[in-house]
Amino acid sequence: MASMASTGAHLFPANLSPVFRRDAASSSIGKSKPKQISFSNSSRRFAVSTEQPTTAAKTDTKTTSRFSGSGRLEKREEAEAAAATRFEDPAVERGSLKDYLERSKELVSQSDGGPPRWFTPLECGPPLTNSPLLLFLPGLIGVGLGLFKQHQRLGKIFEIWCLHIPVVDRTPFTELVKLVERTIRSEHHRSPNRPIYLVGESFGGCLALAVAALNPDIDLVLILANPATSFSRSHLQPLIPLLDIMPDQLPLSLPYMLRSITGDPLRMMIESVVKGLPLQQTIGELSQDLVAISSYLSVLADISPIETLRWKLQMLKSASAVSNSRLHAVEAQTLIISSGKDQLLPSQEEGERLYRALPKCEIRKLNDSGHFLFLEDGIDLVTIIKAAGFYRRRKYIDYVSDYMPPTPTEFQKVYDDNKWINAVTSPVMLSTLEDGKIVRGLAGIPSEGPVLLVGYHMLLGLELVPLVTKIFMERNILVRGIAHPMMFVRDKEGTLPDLSAYDSFRIMGAVPVSATNFYKLMSSKSHALLYPGGMREALHRKGEEYKLIWPEQSEFVRTAARFGAKIIPFGAVGEDDIGEVVVDYDDLMKIPYFKGEIERLTNGAVKLRSDAHGEVANQDVHLPGILPKFPGRFYYYFGKPIETEGRKQELRDKDKSQELYLEVKSEVARCLAYLKEKREYDPYRNLLSRLVYQATHGFTSEVPTFEL
Repeated sequence: MASMASTGAHLFPANLSPVFRRDAASSSIGKSKPKQISFSNSSRRFAVSTEQPTTAAKTDTKTTSRFSGSGRLEKREEAEAAAATRFEDPAVERGSLKDYLERSKELVSQSDGGPPRWFTPLECGPPLTNSPLLLFLPGLIGVGLGLFKQHQRLGKIFEIWCLHIPVVDRTPFTELVKLVERTIRSEHHRSPNRPIYLVGESFGGCLALAVAALNPDIDLVLILANPATSFSRSHLQPLIPLLDIMPDQLPLSLPYMLRSITGDPLRMMIESVVKGLPLQQTIGELSQDLVAISSYLSVLADISPIETLRWKLQMLKSASAVSNSRLHAVEAQTLIISSGKDQLLPSQEEGERLYRALPKCEIRKLNDSGHFLFLEDGIDLVTIIKAAGFYRRRKYIDYVSDYMPPTPTEFQKVYDDNKWINAVTSPVMLSTLEDGKIVRGLAGIPSEGPVLLVGYHMLLGLELVPLVTKIFMERNILVRGIAHPMMFVRDKEGTLPDLSAYDSFRIMGAVPVSATNFYKLMSSKSHALLYPGGMREALHRKGEEYKLIWPEQSEFVRTAARFGAKIIPFGAVGEDDIGEVVVDYDDLMKIPYFKGEIERLTNGAVKLRSDAHGEVANQDVHLPGILPKFPGRFYYYFGKPIETEGRKQELRDKDKSQELYLEVKSEVARCLAYLKEKREYDPYRNLLSRLVYQATHGFTSEVPTFEL
């Protein structure tokens, strides 16, 4: 303990009982990792790490253990299994704003001053194996609890260290940069193949950018929430001269703090009612938060007294200037999260500016959030990172092994955002059992993978959402779509849709089309969804409804057979009951303006099938002119599974694999023909007839269809 005292490691007074926590990684010989020591006081527990590296004794990493607060010994494998299980939980207890204020009060009151240091909240728990390191760089307040409501979720997939800057500390910005830089260099040396995430909030965003600019050789991922690089254009800039003449005893403005910390109370109330929560409960919870803030206003004053606020605003001014001057040197992958109702900074404008300035930058806009967005209900940083495709455990993302299935909450959000298409089209699902019997529902889809669904791509891919969501809800099977790379990569100067438009696809497991990703999906026994017709089929010409525009040669048979996958051909019809193509690609290419736009769109997308021949080789990106119709109904028919188990050697033969490929194609055509014929006998094919049925039987009732 004496050596730790010399490095300023004591975050709390010595009369608190220490609870030791040791990570498996620290047991390796010769690898330097800060010690982590937690201190408990009542129900509040933290793990604190020093910056001084140590060399641990040699141990067997398979039996390395950790001690919990109760003194119970847990084996590393059991802890990791528990973490994986908790990831499946329907919900995570996030704590309230009152809990955050109490934790902040405790952290501030028990701090011994001293220099800034790292700590790990024990509620983070042990992360999964090979999880990346996440360093949280706090905002102006500096307590380090800005991710308080995110700790449990983040702690399952990251090793988390939070930076605590004591209230009385006056470490200048340049020294904070050096502290963070020493940490990332030490951790990079210890684990050179894993990325290091810097999550910077407000002031912490400036700190993260400055560190990244100095370390282009280290694999950093920046997550910047309302970065304060816009300080010179903010409402905070005029406060500097005002604070110089303001009495130290003057309390902070209560309404201003309420807006900054809780966001918009009226918006929160409306959103809760829309979600179906009782109004009385919503008002009660909101009132508790408001009372908590007013009760803990003295805590806010303790966190940022006038003297400290003066210092921090001056440091923020310096941090903003330094980070802006070094933007040109930042090469790290960056995700900007900007709030639309930030009362302190012009965050959305600044987000757009940084998006244009940084070479590897994406942006996500939260239009109804305030400055302290991570403390708001309904904001889940893990979901944002997953949706943006920013979670990886190595230098490059592995879309199969790095993927985490959607939680029930995440799926519900995806479903709610797209439920209109299910409501309007009232999908009919048919499948085929192994004995060839056609049944209603999805019982014919095998539960165990690998399974490959191969089918027809409707106009604009309208069939995707009902297909994936219905299979997930009814069979608890996640179907992972093999998608166009334009959903994952976008040229900033191009005119393709913003990548945020495809966040729900990434949440549901879509992967960029490639032989490698297809191989990994099959080897991991996944359920994959493949459209051989691709974009050409989904953007078909006039009169090409339900025409299969597939490559001449097999693209998937041998890989599927290698892993014994079941191939399920399927058809989906109904696009011609939704709309009709009246202006197609051929028409658009005759008009110079639209021809130029199509060329710009196509040049901004990854080119696929450049070596293919025929119509399928035309992958030009465009939006056809569609005349809407009064909505009809969607119909899906999944054919009998085609077995490839035991046919690996046979299907290595090119002719044999081509035969199976043509068999799959003919089965898809048969499914389409079956549905087109049978839907003529559906008395509820029209939306109006379905509405009449539901008006008499209940709007949650399932609408019947044709007889099988």
